[in-house]
Amino acid sequence: MKVMILAAGRGERMRPLTDRTPKPLLKVGSMSLIEHHLTSLAAAGLTDIVINLAHLGAQIEQALGDGSAYGLSIAYSNEGENRLETGGGIARALPLLGAAAFMVVNADVYTDYPYAQLASVELAEQDQAHLVMVSNPAQHPQGDFFLADGRVSDQGEPRLTYSGIGLYRAGLVAGQAEVAFPLAPLLRAAMQAGRVGGEHYAGVWRDIGTPERLAELDAELQT
Repeated sequence: MKVMILAAGRGERMRPLTDRTPKPLLKVGSMSLIEHHLTSLAAAGLTDIVINLAHLGAQIEQALGDGSAYGLSIAYSNEGENRLETGGGIARALPLLGAAAFMVVNADVYTDYPYAQLASVELAEQDQAHLVMVSNPAQHPQGDFFLADGRVSDQGEPRLTYSGIGLYRAGLVAGQAEVAFPLAPLLRAAMQAGRVGGEHYAGVWRDIGTPERLAELDAELQT
């Protein structure tokens, strides 16, 4: 199974740290955010990686190379400085991802989620996605979606937060123009059609969205 790591974000909330360093290369503990994902994916046997690039993307490619240092094979989908957002970024990368279901991981989260578990999920024939949901963090108390009996919906309470980790079929974005657009509206449309499954993960998960949260996690990993 191929894995796409979303690494093209500008990281506005992380400024000034991201003025000269792309957010995925910010370090927590002994490794950068994206390296934590790469080592976990390699340990899970997921070695075929696609990374999208935009803001300071050349630094990411220079740091990670072809992935061989991690036991991986990395291909890059370069969006230039005109970031295509999540939906457009995935649509641009489809030629690299192929026709089979693929995993998507946000580079700016930290987690101990077992990626092999998601790779083993067999999407129902009608499903376009399977989302990993987590309990709502303090900075996002309202959550995103409702999860019940393994199905994800845009309606219902209590809501959980989308972790930024999911399994997708290419058909969710296939045919979309390679322009900047968010993925959320397509996901919501698929939910309304009953075509999105999901799970609740109760392990370690952090959205590293601010310098303060980055420093907090770094301090924890250094102890």
